[in-house]
Amino acid sequence: MKRIFVAGHRGMVGSAIVRQLQQQGDVELVLRSRSELDLTSQQAVATFFQSENIDEVYLAAAKVGGIVANNTYPADFIYENLMIECNIIHSAHMAGIQKLLFLGSSCIYPKLAEQPMAETALLTGTLEPTNEPYAIAKIAGIKLCESYNRQFQRDYRSVMPTNLYGPHDNFHPENSHVIPALLRRFHEAKLNGDDKVVAWGSGKPMREFLHVNDMAAASIHVMNLDKQTYDENTEPMLSHINVGTGVDCTIRELVETVAKVTGFGGKIEFDSTKPDGAPRKLMNVDRLAALGWQYTYSLEEGLKDAYQWFLDNQDSFRQA
Repeated sequence: MKRIFVAGHRGMVGSAIVRQLQQQGDVELVLRSRSELDLTSQQAVATFFQSENIDEVYLAAAKVGGIVANNTYPADFIYENLMIECNIIHSAHMAGIQKLLFLGSSCIYPKLAEQPMAETALLTGTLEPTNEPYAIAKIAGIKLCESYNRQFQRDYRSVMPTNLYGPHDNFHPENSHVIPALLRRFHEAKLNGDDKVVAWGSGKPMREFLHVNDMAAASIHVMNLDKQTYDENTEPMLSHINVGTGVDCTIRELVETVAKVTGFGGKIEFDSTKPDGAPRKLMNVDRLAALGWQYTYSLEEGLKDAYQWFLDNQDSFRQA
């Protein structure tokens, strides 16, 4: 029986990992809420690891937010994420834990990275300024794992997801990402009987989206690969693996699919005076494909699942 600690088990990704691990018979999950274990406290995390006899760690805990939050609280984002990573990775090592999986973000790549973005693009250019502190913290997490592997022969791995969505997403009207924001807006437009919805931008930028259940499945797949297979498909100084679909769509296609899924029958207009952002952000997932994993949710299927979760949890969905 493996004792597995999932840090951040109440978040969107952490909860999806927990749901899938619970289906395995040889796993005993070790879970702690924020009130039970402060991951930014070095002493608290060290004591926890020394006393719990953990076999594996999924590091899905992070301080996350959209552009506004990243811009407003840059010190919070870099400090809290660095503390969480340093405390968990070092304490896991000190407790003799050999296997750990760190979950990062596609924002680690340069703002003008060649598309699709391969793992080799890391540290080859300037980051997007609005979330640079968060991105630097995530890059540090990758390098922490690589450094403990090099110096202490640990088996600490890293996965970098594309844009995620699904159950337990943040549907807050101001602070949410594009998919939960659109699902909520079109749902409310349908309820209000609105005859049109205005979407920001031209609709031309292309984005890649991955259902969180696929992200959880990929994380467990990468964690469970034998070390030789993993090492043969990575490099000691470039050990992270992109996780995505390798398929993108225009924002217009996304908006039209959300309208279909929510049953909104009105008109869709695009306000091209609003900013578009980067023209394209797509992950190169060749490394993951070589390791035998591929996504299962189509965009429409995934959006239906996310919308159903929203409908089932309207009164209690996460506001943070």
